[in-house]
Amino acid sequence: MFKILRKKVLSPAVTLMDIDAPFVAKKAEAGQFIILRVNDDGERIPLTISDFDREKGTVTIIFQIIGSSTAQLGALEEGEYISDFVGPLGRATETEGRKKVAVVGGGVGCAIALPVAKKLSQQGTEVHSIIGFRNKELVILEDEFKAVSKKTVLMTDDGSAGQQGLVTAALKALIDSGEEYDEVIAIGPLVMMKFVVATTRPYGIKTTVSMNPVMIDGTGMCGGCRLTVGGKMKFACVDGPDFDGFLVDFDEAMERNNMYHDFEHHKYEETCHLLHKEVQ
Repeated sequence: MFKILRKKVLSPAVTLMDIDAPFVAKKAEAGQFIILRVNDDGERIPLTISDFDREKGTVTIIFQIIGSSTAQLGALEEGEYISDFVGPLGRATETEGRKKVAVVGGGVGCAIALPVAKKLSQQGTEVHSIIGFRNKELVILEDEFKAVSKKTVLMTDDGSAGQQGLVTAALKALIDSGEEYDEVIAIGPLVMMKFVVATTRPYGIKTTVSMNPVMIDGTGMCGGCRLTVGGKMKFACVDGPDFDGFLVDFDEAMERNNMYHDFEHHKYEETCHLLHKEVQ
């Protein structure tokens, strides 16, 4: 059992939790993930490690409530426990040798992008962060990105915070202004990462994307997280989650990702009704 030491609501649908998990914290690196089960009957859900404290033995997760399992997780409070918390899994993000990097985060993907930006900054890399959200109510971690970035650009679809527009517009503007990046690291919705790659491709800038398809066991055995990268089958849980964005078949990934949308929405509605009854 793993105790929830801190819970903080970052936005209406996004929650932060610090979990007491010393063995995971001891080995965790930026870009890796954990798989948890809320209870003994729960499904296994992968969540990226948003931060960790080796001395305190804590691991920070940030998640968006979009399905039944995340709704159950979000209903837990400080002092309560999660049944399983396994990790770290996946390959850590490669950051060595980079002099200047643009980190692009979209929505809750910013929770994954932040530890990467933090690690880059700690090793002396100049970090420019571009973070995008639908509106100001959904903005998370802006101050945290500013703390580790030489430049931080906030974009919102409706212009209610920062600049109005897409992260790709901000990225292109920086490149066209003369910024020379060793690498662009994009983390967020599949469609966002697809168009970040389309933006950087004409400039030949190395672009890494973090893929988070459906995962079950986290060891490559189930095959649920398979992707086509460079015409070859890869598994996000063991070969990734980071991949060369120029080689990822995004259209296939999006099609596979949408296969479970209706089922997950139905289960989410069932869980919400159940949680509502328990509160009453």
